Amino acid sequence: MSDTATAAPVATQPDPAAGVRPLRIALIGNPNSGKTSLFNQLTGLNQKVGNFPGVTVDRKSGFSQLTPVQRAEIIDLPGTYSLYPKSLDEKVITDLLYDRTAANYPDFVVVTVDANNLRRSLLLFTQLGDLGLPAVLALNMMDVAERHGVKIDLPALERELGVPIIPMNARKGIGVAALKIVMAQRLDAPPVRCWEPDEKLLPLVRQIRYYFDLHNDYLALHYAQQYRHISFLSPDDKTYLQELTHKYGFDAMAQQAAETIARYARINEILLETVTVTRTETREPVSNHIDKVLTHRVGGYLLFLGILFTLFQAIFAWAQYPMDWIDQGISALSATIQANFHGPLVRLLTEGVLAGLGGVLIFIPQIALLFGFLAVLEETGYMARVTFLMDKLMRPFGLSGKSVVPLISGLACAVPAIMGARTIESWKDRMITIFVTPLMSCSARIPVYTVLVALVVPDQATWGIFNLRGVALMGLYLLGLFSALGSAWVLKKVLKARERSYFIMEFPVYQWPRWKNVGLTIYQKVQAFVLQAGKVIVAISVLLWVLASYGPGQKQATAEAQVRQQVATQGWDEDEVSRRVASARLENSYAGSFGRALEPAIRPLGYDWKIGIALLTSFAAREVFVGTISTIYSVGQDADMGTLQQKLQAEKDANGQPFFTPARAFSLLVFYVFAMQCMSTLAVTYRETKSWKWPLAQLLYMTGLAYVAALVVYQVLA
Repeated sequence: MSDTATAAPVATQPDPAAGVRPLRIALIGNPNSGKTSLFNQLTGLNQKVGNFPGVTVDRKSGFSQLTPVQRAEIIDLPGTYSLYPKSLDEKVITDLLYDRTAANYPDFVVVTVDANNLRRSLLLFTQLGDLGLPAVLALNMMDVAERHGVKIDLPALERELGVPIIPMNARKGIGVAALKIVMAQRLDAPPVRCWEPDEKLLPLVRQIRYYFDLHNDYLALHYAQQYRHISFLSPDDKTYLQELTHKYGFDAMAQQAAETIARYARINEILLETVTVTRTETREPVSNHIDKVLTHRVGGYLLFLGILFTLFQAIFAWAQYPMDWIDQGISALSATIQANFHGPLVRLLTEGVLAGLGGVLIFIPQIALLFGFLAVLEETGYMARVTFLMDKLMRPFGLSGKSVVPLISGLACAVPAIMGARTIESWKDRMITIFVTPLMSCSARIPVYTVLVALVVPDQATWGIFNLRGVALMGLYLLGLFSALGSAWVLKKVLKARERSYFIMEFPVYQWPRWKNVGLTIYQKVQAFVLQAGKVIVAISVLLWVLASYGPGQKQATAEAQVRQQVATQGWDEDEVSRRVASARLENSYAGSFGRALEPAIRPLGYDWKIGIALLTSFAAREVFVGTISTIYSVGQDADMGTLQQKLQAEKDANGQPFFTPARAFSLLVFYVFAMQCMSTLAVTYRETKSWKWPLAQLLYMTGLAYVAALVVYQVLA
């Protein structure tokens, strides 16, 4: 073991040939050590950053201009505590670092380390150094360490570790310029080794080195340890390693434990020489007192419920004014166009494009408020405490503690949430989490929820301070949560999972939100909603307008003639005649024919053919429901009836009574709580499970659950 400081940190002059291709640099570190903040500072990108472990579950890359002539590709890797991966996200790191012949193999690594938790962070760093990887140590959160009286002798630490060390604050960009200067150099492998395999292991290690032509004993040892999970090894390679480890009686667990103990002993020696603590905390930290309140077994849940109440009140109360402005603006624009221009193209623009576009734009204020609230909670460190609280709630239902993060993330979007399940080691726990995560109400359901709740729930206060609509909205979110828990419990019984899992989370420090990050989160989410969902909604709206405006043969003309024949006998006024003509033409259009074909299946739920069309189109994405009904109910309508809510409230059933009764609206709401209507979610489930069995099972289960629940609600309330 080379435990002496034999070499200074090494940085030679740039290689003239370096301009042939950009340097490739990997960012590695413990979870929540500031890797993604540093990645954003280096690349100028805006990857999601959170005061929350496990934000990065896949590798991301971007480019950084280190000097006027030197460019580098920066790869942000998932956080890990060691090179012994336990979950899929951590295996991304070993797959990248263990194969020097791979096209993406990095030229060197930047290891981000929390200066306030140096002992824990150095375990990973010493492993990377012993692999022979050229490295730079980015000593992050120096401000936090200084506040706690931690003084680090940087020159001494550089000598002990044999690598350049850059003190920095990645959140504020302090130290990034110095880091770029060091990164622009051609670094050599650190000359210091903190640990080397025992002599008894050398025969095994040397055989592996020879067979795979490896440069390093420690890397060969990791082949022996992890060959079952190294993806680039062929079946023959794995068989060879299995036979070899069996021949030498290699005990992977015992070796790993002995190595970890030895490393921490060496790390303790280094820290004794390089770190001093100038202030001893005599009082319990304030954060501990706050934690006791936020994670209290009763008060913690009540506080969380109070925050949720406030969030949902805000979504209805604060967003209402800008929503009204957008709605009225779209209506005024549509009416102006219809008043001044005429023809089929004008109708296509107003009843198709503008109606669909209005169905997208009106929900921007609510989407912005939801993600603004969630970003603030995450930035402050509160969401990490929420996951701790939810862990206790979820365990009785058979979910893993590590399921909490994907399920909470599912409130925003199921796609990244399902990818977040990679942190779960147990296969069964991971499959259950992936299966039930789409039951959490994502942001795509907000447009459906708010339109229908506003239609049938009075806008009045309850319990003194809460708005009844906000209470209804929160009830829908809780329904999604409890259905996910119940489904997980059932699936756990079906899969007969008996593995016991654990949940360890390091609470991040409390900090004031970075408003730039909050603003970026809001902007990115709104942009994604408008551009991704908006394109689909507008395209479907235009298609629907065509299908709803034209019909097969002479069916529409015949239906209109029959209505007009009844005018004299029924005594209808002009407005009533126009409404009945428009209704008859729509019913006999192509869209009406499709809806009629679907109607027998959904009639028990109280739905008619118009809702059937909306259900059909929203199977691609839930939010399309609103755009569809905006278009369907705009075709042939008077332009003065501007808002979507007015159109829905004016809709009558065959008996002339309001069509959207509480029974129908709540039946629809329950259907959308449970239904799997997101192609992206199905695609990511397939990607994560590598099988069509799971997404198909998800689709059938959730659709069946939605149908039965909606049927029960309608039959009970009707």
